[in-house]
Amino acid sequence: MSAPKSLSPMKTNIFIVDDNASMIQLVARMLKGVARLRFATGGAEALELMRQERPDLVLLDAEMPGMSGYEVCEAIRADALLSTVPVVFLTGDGDTAAEVRGLEAGAVDFITKPVHEALLLARVRTQLRVKTLSDELRLMACTDGLTGVANRRHFDEMLNLEWVRNAREGTSLALLMVDVDHFKRYNDCHGHPAGDVCLKAVARALASVARRPADLVGRVGGEEFAVLLPGTDLKGARRVAQEAIEAVHALAVPHADSPTAPQVTASIGVAACSDAEFVDRAASSLVRVADEALYAAKSAGRNRWCTVEKG
Repeated sequence: MSAPKSLSPMKTNIFIVDDNASMIQLVARMLKGVARLRFATGGAEALELMRQERPDLVLLDAEMPGMSGYEVCEAIRADALLSTVPVVFLTGDGDTAAEVRGLEAGAVDFITKPVHEALLLARVRTQLRVKTLSDELRLMACTDGLTGVANRRHFDEMLNLEWVRNAREGTSLALLMVDVDHFKRYNDCHGHPAGDVCLKAVARALASVARRPADLVGRVGGEEFAVLLPGTDLKGARRVAQEAIEAVHALAVPHADSPTAPQVTASIGVAACSDAEFVDRAASSLVRVADEALYAAKSAGRNRWCTVEKG
């Protein structure tokens, strides 16, 4: 799981939404060098682009034809993938009722037009700092304290979110369920402190093969991990599983009481779901298939990956 982005302009992404192209150009000039800037001139277009690349901050015109800024803000708050993104309204309507309406829609701030550069910069930088701190707190709450990967609760949340997103976009989603072979015997033989060191090493090995930004490694049990691979079909998932087996083997952690190998190994269950299979199913169905494949890998002798036919 990646750490929160810093305030580096290269890593920070601000989305400007306004039906007036001249206003977008003006705001962009004021924010030059503060962040990477993206823009849209309509609400529906903006939501689609934000789902493709989640912004760190949205500057949103309140009054737009078609889908208003208030409706866009409400849609952002209702979208699980975007709900934590701060929204600042830019509007020519400076009365109290308009400001209240914006805040009720979920905005964190309200700037009236004409926009003053110093005020815009100050409020944008404030909201980016607040978001960075919030991201750090969320990361702490989502991280397994021992291994540093996602904890069970966060992994389950992201699995459900990716299930919905991949169903909407018509892509594939893959899941690896990973079990450290004979881990109880490892603890009994080498001691629990050594067991903790072993789990940390396995977590690093798995993270080394889950390289893409959307990939997620989680610790979902004592010695059980899971790897979420959005946009990955079964062929790609099998390749990652083989890399994971090799990465754990390359750790060369001695296991003196393993009947499988003289070192720590892992068994992996591999499952993937294509776009056609999202219909009338839940994310739990993918977990069930991956668990069945993990059981098959253990039954076949461990230190390997397996897949099973989906029912």
